[in-house]
Amino acid sequence: MLFDKVKAFSVQLDGATAGVEPVFSGGQAVAGRVLLELASAARVGALRLRARGRAHVHWTESRSAGSSTAYTQSYSERVEVVSHRATLLAPDTGETTTLPPGRHEFLFSFQLPPTLVTSFEGKHGSVRYCIKATLHRPWVPARRARKVFTVIEPVDINTPALLAPQAGAREKVARSWYCNRGLVSLSAKIDRKGYTPGEVIPVFAEIDNGSTRPVLPRAAVVQTQTFMARGARKQKRAVVASLAGEPVGPGQRALWQGRALRIPPVGPSILHCRVLHVDYALKVCVDIPGTSKLLLELPLVIGTIPLHPFGSRSSSVGSHASFLLDWRLGALPERPEAPPEYSEVVADTEEAALGQSPFPLPQDPDMSLEGPFFAYMQEFRYRPPPLYSEEDPNPPLRDMRPRCMTC
Repeated sequence: MLFDKVKAFSVQLDGATAGVEPVFSGGQAVAGRVLLELASAARVGALRLRARGRAHVHWTESRSAGSSTAYTQSYSERVEVVSHRATLLAPDTGETTTLPPGRHEFLFSFQLPPTLVTSFEGKHGSVRYCIKATLHRPWVPARRARKVFTVIEPVDINTPALLAPQAGAREKVARSWYCNRGLVSLSAKIDRKGYTPGEVIPVFAEIDNGSTRPVLPRAAVVQTQTFMARGARKQKRAVVASLAGEPVGPGQRALWQGRALRIPPVGPSILHCRVLHVDYALKVCVDIPGTSKLLLELPLVIGTIPLHPFGSRSSSVGSHASFLLDWRLGALPERPEAPPEYSEVVADTEEAALGQSPFPLPQDPDMSLEGPFFAYMQEFRYRPPPLYSEEDPNPPLRDMRPRCMTC
């Protein structure tokens, strides 16, 4: 076995402190150095650098054809969002150059595109960024070093569209054995559309129970991941926060005076990627015995730039005050309540349409709050998420063959 003269070969980024890697956004410069430590003099052909950013989705679906055969359809799509190449060392003669023993540093810097997609890890897709350095030497296999980096695109909730109140109303006739048992109505409102992780959403709602049985109101923040490839879509939903109200008796009315629903440390909304989206919504529902649930959905955007204490926030004080006066509710948000069972928050009609519950249990290992996607903290600008695995958690199936349904 030949003695390898390279003692260390790595890529480092400027701005890293105490083991915390820097976080970038579109338009910023990424700078760093490639470190090469030689035990003895060595001939080098070239040292090249490549930076890449990719949004990739992949999933498979089993389809039946006839009564005894089946096949698997694969969907995959990839979008290149960053591509940069540079040569850090190349001999003038085009052959090789000899580097003395010791430590060598090769600086690099490049500009990111103006707009990018936030780093993401999901069951059926990911958005990953990395820098790879390759050291070419004569008669020796190339030596490679890789460094991943995190991108978080700013989503400013201090915009008129995200500061606007969101409201809606629904009603449903409670039926039992084909007999009308009264009308149940639901109206809900929140003071704005945009929030950041760690904030509390004050939920204002009015539940009017005109039926002959008690009903149970609930609310939940639902995350929807949408993956798109070859004209097909794959969605995965999860409840990230929820609360349950008190039962509302027959002929009674209940008011939620700013019920507090705190947003956990989840990733921001991803709205402008061609192959994947991450959306949020506040779903308020009323569980009606003997009848499908009454469901009301209000859109949410989870941002990265919190509400300014002054400026745009002060401009929305008037609308916020009118929002409270309109509902005749001036109480402070109440304390968060224990979450309900997730299966009880979904409307039966929606569940039947999807073929599964749109609020899957959070115990799902792919979507648990401990997973890589949910590792974004509220202080993401100072505490970036942990580095994800270099390996694709969902590699394409290369040797998939048709199989018999009876096997």
